[in-house]
Amino acid sequence: MDKDDIHFLQQLLNRTDKDYIISYLLNTNNSLLLHYSAANYNWNSGFEVPTVILENAACDFGTGLLMFHYADGYRMLEDPGEVLNSPLENWKNFLGEVYNKLINLEFTSQDISFNPELTNIQKYKLKKSNPNIPELLINKSPGDAVDIFKI
Repeated sequence: MDKDDIHFLQQLLNRTDKDYIISYLLNTNNSLLLHYSAANYNWNSGFEVPTVILENAACDFGTGLLMFHYADGYRMLEDPGEVLNSPLENWKNFLGEVYNKLINLEFTSQDISFNPELTNIQKYKLKKSNPNIPELLINKSPGDAVDIFKI
Protein backbone atom coordinates (compact mmCIF):
# COMPACT_ATOMS: atom_id res chain seq x y z
CA MET A 1 0.00 0.00 0.00
CA ASP A 2 1.25 3.45 -0.79
CA LYS A 3 0.99 6.58 1.35
CA ASP A 4 -2.35 7.58 -0.18
CA ASP A 5 -3.85 4.16 0.61
CA ILE A 6 -2.55 4.33 4.17
CA HIS A 7 -3.97 7.82 4.60
CA PHE A 8 -7.33 6.65 3.22
CA LEU A 9 -7.40 3.67 5.58
CA GLN A 10 -6.52 5.92 8.50
CA GLN A 11 -9.39 8.26 7.60
CA LEU A 12 -11.77 5.32 7.16
CA LEU A 13 -10.97 3.71 10.50
CA ASN A 14 -11.09 7.00 12.38
CA ARG A 15 -14.61 7.80 11.17
CA THR A 16 -17.28 7.78 13.83
CA ASP A 17 -19.94 6.79 11.30
CA LYS A 18 -19.87 3.00 11.61
CA ASP A 19 -22.45 2.67 8.81
CA TYR A 20 -20.05 4.37 6.38
CA ILE A 21 -17.20 2.05 7.38
CA ILE A 22 -19.43 -1.00 7.01
CA SER A 23 -20.76 0.16 3.65
CA TYR A 24 -17.24 0.70 2.34
CA LEU A 25 -15.94 -2.64 3.61
CA LEU A 26 -18.98 -4.46 2.22
CA ASN A 27 -18.30 -3.12 -1.25
CA THR A 28 -14.52 -3.31 -1.52
CA ASN A 29 -12.76 -6.12 -3.35
CA ASN A 30 -9.35 -5.12 -1.99
CA SER A 31 -8.17 -8.01 0.19
CA LEU A 32 -5.18 -6.03 1.50
CA LEU A 33 -7.44 -3.19 2.64
CA LEU A 34 -9.59 -5.73 4.48
CA HIS A 35 -6.47 -7.24 6.08
CA TYR A 36 -5.11 -3.88 7.24
CA SER A 37 -8.57 -2.85 8.45
CA ALA A 38 -8.82 -5.98 10.58
CA ALA A 39 -5.29 -5.54 11.91
CA ASN A 40 -5.95 -1.93 12.94
CA TYR A 41 -9.50 -2.37 14.17
CA ASN A 42 -10.30 -1.44 17.77
CA TRP A 43 -11.56 -4.83 18.98
CA ASN A 44 -13.30 -3.17 21.93
CA SER A 45 -15.76 -1.65 19.45
CA GLY A 46 -17.70 -4.86 18.88
CA PHE A 47 -17.87 -7.46 16.15
CA GLU A 48 -20.03 -5.79 13.53
CA VAL A 49 -17.09 -4.51 11.45
CA PRO A 50 -15.02 -7.73 11.76
CA THR A 51 -18.09 -9.74 10.71
CA VAL A 52 -18.45 -7.58 7.60
CA ILE A 53 -14.77 -8.16 6.80
CA LEU A 54 -15.15 -11.91 7.36
CA GLU A 55 -18.22 -12.13 5.12
CA ASN A 56 -16.66 -10.12 2.28
CA ALA A 57 -15.80 -12.44 -0.64
CA ALA A 58 -12.38 -10.76 -0.90
CA CYS A 59 -11.44 -11.73 2.67
CA ASP A 60 -8.27 -13.81 2.54
CA PHE A 61 -7.53 -16.88 4.68
CA GLY A 62 -4.66 -14.99 6.35
CA THR A 63 -7.06 -12.20 7.31
CA GLY A 64 -9.46 -14.74 8.78
CA LEU A 65 -6.63 -16.25 10.83
CA LEU A 66 -5.57 -12.78 11.98
CA MET A 67 -9.11 -11.99 13.12
CA PHE A 68 -9.40 -15.34 14.90
CA HIS A 69 -6.29 -14.61 16.95
CA TYR A 70 -6.97 -10.90 17.46
CA ALA A 71 -10.43 -11.82 18.80
CA ASP A 72 -8.71 -14.07 21.37
CA GLY A 73 -9.20 -17.32 19.50
CA TYR A 74 -6.34 -18.76 21.53
CA ARG A 75 -8.76 -18.97 24.46
CA MET A 76 -11.11 -21.02 22.28
CA LEU A 77 -8.29 -23.43 21.46
CA GLU A 78 -7.16 -23.57 25.08
CA ASP A 79 -10.61 -24.07 26.62
CA PRO A 80 -13.53 -24.40 24.18
CA GLY A 81 -15.96 -24.72 27.08
CA GLU A 82 -15.07 -21.26 28.34
CA VAL A 83 -16.11 -19.77 25.00
CA LEU A 84 -19.25 -21.91 24.71
CA ASN A 85 -20.36 -20.87 28.20
CA SER A 86 -19.46 -17.21 27.76
CA PRO A 87 -22.27 -14.68 28.22
CA LEU A 88 -20.61 -12.57 25.49
CA GLU A 89 -22.84 -13.73 22.63
CA ASN A 90 -21.32 -11.53 19.89
CA TRP A 91 -17.79 -12.67 20.74
CA LYS A 92 -18.82 -16.31 20.94
CA ASN A 93 -20.70 -16.13 17.63
CA PHE A 94 -17.87 -14.34 15.84
CA LEU A 95 -15.26 -16.84 17.04
CA GLY A 96 -17.51 -19.72 15.98
CA GLU A 97 -18.04 -18.22 12.51
CA VAL A 98 -14.39 -17.48 11.85
CA TYR A 99 -13.30 -20.87 13.29
CA ASN A 100 -15.70 -22.76 11.00
CA LYS A 101 -14.74 -20.73 7.97
CA LEU A 102 -11.05 -21.38 8.65
CA ILE A 103 -11.25 -25.13 9.24
CA ASN A 104 -13.57 -25.59 6.24
CA LEU A 105 -11.24 -23.50 4.04
CA GLU A 106 -14.11 -21.26 2.93
CA PHE A 107 -11.88 -18.42 1.75
CA THR A 108 -11.40 -17.76 -1.95
CA SER A 109 -7.72 -16.88 -1.58
CA GLN A 110 -4.66 -17.65 0.51
CA ASP A 111 -2.45 -14.84 -0.74
CA ILE A 112 -1.81 -12.96 2.53
CA SER A 113 0.17 -14.78 5.18
CA PHE A 114 -0.45 -14.33 8.88
CA ASN A 115 1.67 -15.81 11.63
CA PRO A 116 -0.06 -16.12 15.03
CA GLU A 117 3.46 -16.31 16.50
CA LEU A 118 2.64 -18.94 19.06
CA THR A 119 5.67 -20.29 20.85
CA ASN A 120 6.56 -23.97 20.63
CA ILE A 121 5.54 -24.28 24.28
CA GLN A 122 2.11 -22.77 23.58
CA LYS A 123 1.62 -25.14 20.62
CA TYR A 124 2.75 -28.10 22.72
CA LYS A 125 0.32 -27.26 25.53
CA LEU A 126 -2.56 -26.82 23.10
CA LYS A 127 -1.81 -30.11 21.35
CA LYS A 128 -1.38 -31.90 24.67
CA SER A 129 -4.80 -30.77 25.88
CA ASN A 130 -6.42 -31.32 22.47
CA PRO A 131 -4.47 -33.42 19.94
CA ASN A 132 -7.12 -32.70 17.28
CA ILE A 133 -6.48 -28.95 17.04
CA PRO A 134 -6.12 -28.17 13.33
CA GLU A 135 -2.54 -27.14 12.52
CA LEU A 136 -3.82 -24.34 10.31
CA LEU A 137 -5.10 -22.49 13.40
CA ILE A 138 -1.75 -22.43 15.17
CA ASN A 139 0.79 -22.09 12.36
CA LYS A 140 1.70 -19.44 9.82
CA SER A 141 -0.78 -19.37 6.94
CA PRO A 142 0.19 -19.66 3.28
CA GLY A 143 0.74 -16.55 1.19
CA ASP A 144 2.98 -13.53 1.15
CA ALA A 145 3.91 -11.88 4.43
CA VAL A 146 2.86 -8.24 4.63
CA ASP A 147 4.04 -5.70 7.13
CA ILE A 148 1.16 -4.73 9.36
CA PHE A 149 1.50 -1.05 10.06
CA LYS A 150 -0.30 0.50 12.99
CA ILE A 151 -2.56 3.47 12.45
